[in-house]
Amino acid sequence: MLREAAFFGVVVSLLSVPAGAHHSFAMFDVDTTFERQAILVEFQWTNPHAWLELTIMDDQGESTHWSIEMSSPGSLASDGWRPRTLVPGDEVTVTFNPRRDGGHAGKFISVVTPNGEKFGE
Repeated sequence: MLREAAFFGVVVSLLSVPAGAHHSFAMFDVDTTFERQAILVEFQWTNPHAWLELTIMDDQGESTHWSIEMSSPGSLASDGWRPRTLVPGDEVTVTFNPRRDGGHAGKFISVVTPNGEKFGE
């Protein structure tokens, strides 16, 4: 009996599919779009989502740090992105949906690289 139970446990564990948790993008205001000039601090090519870490100047000339959430590296790669598509210090134009709570973060829409190449929508 113990042997059958162990066998059953192994079979069930081999057949089970892992359930991946995923968050929604409901925190972002998809009805509002910002387009900003920015300096890239870091391009994080990480799973489950890549990130753009940026310095953006506000209307008063103060610099603020923004984090822009992107899709997965796999999705980005299929759209032509590479881990070094953007490098720290790049001056870019980024378009994104801001957070609903006013925090300095957003959901990526597109970016124009220093050489004028556009990635995204």
